[in-house]
Amino acid sequence: MKRRKLGTSDLFVSEIGLGCMSLGTDYPKAQAVVEAALEEGINYFDTADLYDFGENEKIVGQALKNVREQVVIATKAGNRWTDSKDSWTWDPSKAYIKEAVKQSLKRLDTDYIDLYQLHGGTIDDNMDETIEAFEELKDEGYIKFYGISSIRPNVIREYAQKSNLVSVMMQLSILDRRPEEEALPLLHDKNISVVTRGTVAKGMLSDKMLEKAASKGYLDYSYDELAEVLPLLKEKVASSRSLAEVAIQYNLAHPAVASVVAGASTPEQIKENARAASSASLSVEEIKLIKSITKANKYEQHR
Repeated sequence: MKRRKLGTSDLFVSEIGLGCMSLGTDYPKAQAVVEAALEEGINYFDTADLYDFGENEKIVGQALKNVREQVVIATKAGNRWTDSKDSWTWDPSKAYIKEAVKQSLKRLDTDYIDLYQLHGGTIDDNMDETIEAFEELKDEGYIKFYGISSIRPNVIREYAQKSNLVSVMMQLSILDRRPEEEALPLLHDKNISVVTRGTVAKGMLSDKMLEKAASKGYLDYSYDELAEVLPLLKEKVASSRSLAEVAIQYNLAHPAVASVVAGASTPEQIKENARAASSASLSVEEIKLIKSITKANKYEQHR
């Protein structure tokens, strides 16, 4: 599988990354998925301390222990589970991040984290303090590089200007084109890579299409609009390949994108995602056609 450079870092990540949240807590099943990913050339594994109360990090660390030097492990911090474990609170403070990283390292059973990400962020956060925490963790050798996971344009803009982050994880798909006009050009200009999630739009950009659509629609699409747009996409650009392939190739077509993080709970899903990444790139005409069929959505909030 092809690899792309992650921002200004020396990390090269596979065009498909494994979103580990979907692995579950059954270790043998999770291990089979991770091993399938490695066999397909996937080297980028994304987890978070929030997933399964930290159990996900333990599973990922155990499954990758024998290949630790050959893989890129990304995890996230900033959300604190309450004592009752029924909700979490947001804490981007320096003190919390510097404690959270030690707990993640312990669960992952590793000496360092390749990519440490802020798991959210608001414009009211003390960003200078958060950035200071990440920079100190780099200097201390706990992390190699850092990034953020955010869809808030105001937060992305501030971190892009103030910090040395190498990546931004954000939702991007044919049905969610909000980052295209605002975030992607800015990040590409600053040599900050985008890692995408939500690429198949909750399964709607797959051959199941409307089966996965909610009655209330999706973002600024009504259900009726989806009923019109999805079959049209299938007919015009996915007649000879799966819609999921087209969705993944659409994201990979943007020069700012380094990797498409996709969840998988079975080895078969891993193979499908890998096939999609190695399938033919979309032509300029196909991309134009997709854009003519879909909406150029805009971020309405977080200005």
